[in-house]
Amino acid sequence: MTQERILVIEDDDAVRTGVVDALRSEGYAVQEAADGLDGRDAALGAAYDLLLLDLVLPGCDGFTILQALRASRPDVPVIILTARGEEDERVRGLRLGADDYVVKPYSLRELLARVEAVLRRVPDAGSTETSFAIPGGQVDLANSTVTRDGAPPTALSEKESNLLRYLKRREGQAVSRDELLTRVWGISARGIETRTVDVHIGNLREKLGDDSAAPRIILTIRGKGYALADSP
Repeated sequence: MTQERILVIEDDDAVRTGVVDALRSEGYAVQEAADGLDGRDAALGAAYDLLLLDLVLPGCDGFTILQALRASRPDVPVIILTARGEEDERVRGLRLGADDYVVKPYSLRELLARVEAVLRRVPDAGSTETSFAIPGGQVDLANSTVTRDGAPPTALSEKESNLLRYLKRREGQAVSRDELLTRVWGISARGIETRTVDVHIGNLREKLGDDSAAPRIILTIRGKGYALADSP
């Protein structure tokens, strides 16, 4: 079983040490950052499965880090750790894409339970696959390109790449449009009528050489959403 990796961004040394020690005692691999600038670099560049993020940080605040993270890595789950308990702060964090919100002071037992719960909701935590074969070609998510039949690579947009990455993590499973809007676009799907997901799926199929009338790579699952075919 892959050891799940957690990044902790917290400037209070005592709090950070307590959280890191508790996580390591539960078998997680932990990275840590003590300020906003180092935290931002780690959040955007390091490999990890869950981010524990303080909001009040020197150099760069947690909201800024969360917003940048959601723009570049929308599928990474985030739990906010903060002394701010006001409703508007909680709402802002959740709207920016946080998966959970823990207000200080909290018990480490509660925090560990929330970490476990969030990681259970994330499919294939720990997956780092960035390249895979498709009929007649290859997808390179690291460079956001598709190569087919020896032709020059076709560029994927950032959103197309993120969408395909999320479907890859759920390979063989139907993913609803609402889930894709929440996890890839970082917006709540409640009450929204939009064809954004369908349009991006159509664009992806064209670049992958997938026949929209009889797709073999990105399948339409009636009443459920879309799925990346197993080992297409």
